[in-house]
Amino acid sequence: MDLKRLEKTLHEINQFGHSKEGVTRLAYSKEERQAAELFSNLCRQEGMDVRIDTCGNVIARREGSNPDLPVVACGSHLDTVIQGGRYDGTLGVIAALEVIRSLNDKGIETKHPIEIIAFACEESSRFGVSTIGSKAMAGLLENDSLADLRDSEGKYISDIFSECSLNFNEIERSIRKKQDFKVFFELHIEQGPVLEKQLKQIGIVTGIAAPTRFEINIKGQASHSGTTPMHYRKDAFLGAAEIALQLEHTARKESGNGTVATVGACEVKPGSMNVIPDLATMKIDIRGTSLDSKNRVIEELFTSIKQVEEKRNISIEYKELSHEHPINLNKEVIQSLAESCEQKGYTYMHMSSGAGHDAMNMAMLCATGLIFVPSKNGLSHHRNEYTEIEQIGIGVSLLEMEVLKWAGHIH
Repeated sequence: MDLKRLEKTLHEINQFGHSKEGVTRLAYSKEERQAAELFSNLCRQEGMDVRIDTCGNVIARREGSNPDLPVVACGSHLDTVIQGGRYDGTLGVIAALEVIRSLNDKGIETKHPIEIIAFACEESSRFGVSTIGSKAMAGLLENDSLADLRDSEGKYISDIFSECSLNFNEIERSIRKKQDFKVFFELHIEQGPVLEKQLKQIGIVTGIAAPTRFEINIKGQASHSGTTPMHYRKDAFLGAAEIALQLEHTARKESGNGTVATVGACEVKPGSMNVIPDLATMKIDIRGTSLDSKNRVIEELFTSIKQVEEKRNISIEYKELSHEHPINLNKEVIQSLAESCEQKGYTYMHMSSGAGHDAMNMAMLCATGLIFVPSKNGLSHHRNEYTEIEQIGIGVSLLEMEVLKWAGHIH
């Protein structure tokens, strides 16, 4: 393994979309496609066959001695949030490339083929829907529900596909069969402070939380802030605030199960200091690895909506934006990762992931492992996102060991 080479490649990829505010490489943008093209060329230089499927996923294959055996795959994504960091997703793709480079340097052949997959549109930043590429591969997409998706500029996803020489109507051709894969690994920064706080080098993920998201519209009545007595008001924002505080209270009761809830956006109209708000639109994210716990929070949310509606004599409507199920990762892979850490002398801990990853969709196709390396100060989706190269090296070394173990080391 060559950490300087890995660091150099990471830097080259991150020139696409780089600014002093962070890295902005939105899904299917010119910058993201340029990064995908560079990655493709780097894989070809290592003797890999590269193809892009109908959803825009880049799939690079290193042939095994028996091409008919199922694939050992690893990878992540190259797209970022707006003004994001240099490591989220991108590190997992480049780490997988470094594993291939290292095998080539050592002249190692494997029985099983190895694939690196750079998934398209993992982040929800452009369309409000996440992990589109891995969902497509796992056969979890419903084209009808996607067809109306537009970005912030009002462009339909089908038109954006066309700009990338992709045909949205052929997206189903991205589906892979379960028998295609033996195992999938994703290396990712933790995006939280736990490993750093616990002084652990590796996080072995046992489960991935899944979000349920709602948009709630609270409708009150606008009136003059100076002439309307407090007891006659129908203040939409105060209704929203009450729901938000009750949501926090409910989520705190479920904190032992790792469930969390967030009001990530709240728009108040008409937005004038001297007018009582007549509309508040909230976007709520509830997630956890326990479906029962998450459902209790959702039920309490519905209860609080009814209570606030009656108490304040206002109208509240809501719609579900998404509802995904938590994923428990493969126990055999978890055990294998733990054994490799012990063999290498790496400190590790088992942990759940509060963030979604492409690994949760690949788990529908095959045994899947998710490896975390520490994030400095727990920062992620931020320009100061950082993981020390030595810690990255430990993660890549573990990934290489697992790939060889599952792919069958010949010489």
